[in-house]
Amino acid sequence: MDKELKIVIADDHQMFIDGVRSLLKKETQLNFVHEALNGEDALSYIRKNEVNLLITDISMPGMTGTELTKIIKKEMPDIKVLVLTMFNDPAIVNDILQSEAEGYILKNTGKQELLSAINKIMDDGTYYSNEVMNLMLKHNKKKNSIAETKDQLTTRELEILKLVCEEFTTADIAEKLFISPRTVETHRKNIIEKTKTKTIVGLIKYAFEHNLMG
Repeated sequence: MDKELKIVIADDHQMFIDGVRSLLKKETQLNFVHEALNGEDALSYIRKNEVNLLITDISMPGMTGTELTKIIKKEMPDIKVLVLTMFNDPAIVNDILQSEAEGYILKNTGKQELLSAINKIMDDGTYYSNEVMNLMLKHNKKKNSIAETKDQLTTRELEILKLVCEEFTTADIAEKLFISPRTVETHRKNIIEKTKTKTIVGLIKYAFEHNLMG
């Protein structure tokens, strides 16, 4: 990540905002252009200014982080969203997936994972922490899988879908499966068409909803 990132952080606890800024103060490419203690303030600033990344909590007075994310993704879809919260409830995670946020990590994370999440998201990827992914896997194993969905995806496509959801890049998948990156992209395109999704976040959401991650 070479260019400067303009970041808005939204959290109803000023102490937490100060902590994040202190944690990342040596990362000169990260420019926190605005702090918001609620969703309305964050949205007002983002609508009027250039912003690359929103880091937001979920529970805030008035507009929640989930509501804020949905509006951002509808009005300004190029802005990336990283949810940084204490909530690890499957229903809440699913709401965030529905809102198309690129990332979801918990507040007990360390500096390195936070930086990894930011880098991955700004590189047009997604980042849902292992703790969150495992939580969703356990939750969705309680549901019945959709046989028709598994039938319409080939074994290779299911394999690639799982790796995509586990944050593997195209190059990583190609190396792991001993196929070319071009072949991976072809499979990815077919998966997107069959699942009627549009983004990587959509694929992750689809995989969880149809219990394809087991």
